[in-house]
Amino acid sequence: MTPGVALALAAVALAIGLSLAAVVGHKMLMLVAVYLVFTLAYSLRLKSIAMLDVVTLGFLYTLRIIAGIVAAEVELSYWILVFSMFFFVSLAMLKRYSELYNLRQREEEIVKGRGYCAQDLELMAALGGASGYIAVLLMVLYIHDPVIAEKYAHPQWLWLVFPALLYWISRMWLIAHRGRMDEDPVLYAIHDRPSYFVALVCVLGFVLSL
Repeated sequence: MTPGVALALAAVALAIGLSLAAVVGHKMLMLVAVYLVFTLAYSLRLKSIAMLDVVTLGFLYTLRIIAGIVAAEVELSYWILVFSMFFFVSLAMLKRYSELYNLRQREEEIVKGRGYCAQDLELMAALGGASGYIAVLLMVLYIHDPVIAEKYAHPQWLWLVFPALLYWISRMWLIAHRGRMDEDPVLYAIHDRPSYFVALVCVLGFVLSL
């Protein structure tokens, strides 16, 4: 595929996406526009700025969740927004950690096009692990929110999500620490059977709580 054809297809896809967003409503159109701006900013500049890149990735994934909530016309929960920011920032740092781990294995010092170097490896592990555990803590606080009793018939089943999520976050960082994580943790999870089991437990917890 030539660059010209790729640009043409991108323009068509963008036009279709904006048109569909406009059909859903002005809020969705605004979200898509914001997502587009930050995606371009990330691709052109922000991905090369240490720490700002992972925060931007967390924000972009959170915007996707907001878009889904707007499209489904359900109530926006600030719990899920804060949880998703910490959760996805942890995954973004996990990706950077894996890149830095591979960099150190090659005995190189600087990641080309990024704002990181090999000596940042331990810091990324500390910050990324902490961010993941904060996300798990937010899930526990969400379960204890008095408003939850009004939204779920059997909120006690939500406790299934807590140990499953805690295990998954811990395991993913352990795998990365052992150097067995792909540089994209999402792709790793897609091919990882325990991740499917964790997802099943989480879905089961939410379904039983309704």
